[in-house]
Amino acid sequence: MANTTSAKKATRKIAARTEVNKSRRSRMRTFIRKVEEAITAGDHKVAVEALTAAQPEIARAAQKGIVHANVASRKVSRLNHRIKALQPA
Repeated sequence: MANTTSAKKATRKIAARTEVNKSRRSRMRTFIRKVEEAITAGDHKVAVEALTAAQPEIARAAQKGIVHANVASRKVSRLNHRIKALQPA
């Protein structure tokens, strides 16, 4: 348990930041889930639209430090690769 005033304040700040980070991470995962559901359904057009909406969210999460920049880039790349495989011939 924190004893000093500054340690107590730091604990409050950490708790507040954790809540914000959880919210941002959840929001990013929701956007990714929408893309994956469209891919599973086999709907190329909806998947492209979902990825277009998800890309800024993933980039924002990386910018805010929720995920590493390389992780964000990898997620977008892999989703894009899966969508391209759906593309009608």
